[in-house]
Amino acid sequence: MKSNYFFAIAGNIGVGKTTWTKLLSEKFGWRAYYEKVKENPYLEDFYKDMRRWSFHSQIFFLTHRFKAHQEIQKTTSTCIQDRTIFEDAEIFARILHDRDNISDVDYLNYRELYEAILNVLRFPDLIIYLKASTWTLLSRIRKRGREFEREIDKEYLAQLNIYYDKWVEEYSKKYRVLVVDTDDLDIEKDTSRLNEIIKQIGLYETQMELFPMMNQV
Repeated sequence: MKSNYFFAIAGNIGVGKTTWTKLLSEKFGWRAYYEKVKENPYLEDFYKDMRRWSFHSQIFFLTHRFKAHQEIQKTTSTCIQDRTIFEDAEIFARILHDRDNISDVDYLNYRELYEAILNVLRFPDLIIYLKASTWTLLSRIRKRGREFEREIDKEYLAQLNIYYDKWVEEYSKKYRVLVVDTDDLDIEKDTSRLNEIIKQIGLYETQMELFPMMNQV
């Protein structure tokens, strides 16, 4: 049995991925890899003018996610990643192209680069997919108070939720996914349910066979 598991937290903007990554990293002593949001030099401009900056922003995230993924593949430690490279390509780049914010030519080049990268990637042993309704996401985004995120509209978040659900449905046919509905889950207060989820994740680390291909909690 492997000792260097690779866990990943997936989910929409504002769902709580960073909080969960930090919590599980501290709980189990896993090495955490966080999304480079503040480091993205295009992000503030992206939310003001998606058509102008979508491709630039997606290339930044793809590059830095790939670098993190390479580090994870080299380490002998169990790791947990805040958002995956798969979400960058299969959800965010795809929806931005579908909304005409990335041109056909740029999207084709992006996909060719992503698919070349995909050939050398190790897939996570478990993806923990955090779900929340559009209104919950908006509430959490406003609560954390990032100035540039004030431009996010509910239609974009709602579409992302649809794309996420479709991607998870397909991904879970081949790989393990744990789905956690966070609408009514306050991880600072609902300790009973949180501990139940943490227990399931901990069991997966030591007894992989206990997890079916898809769980709903």
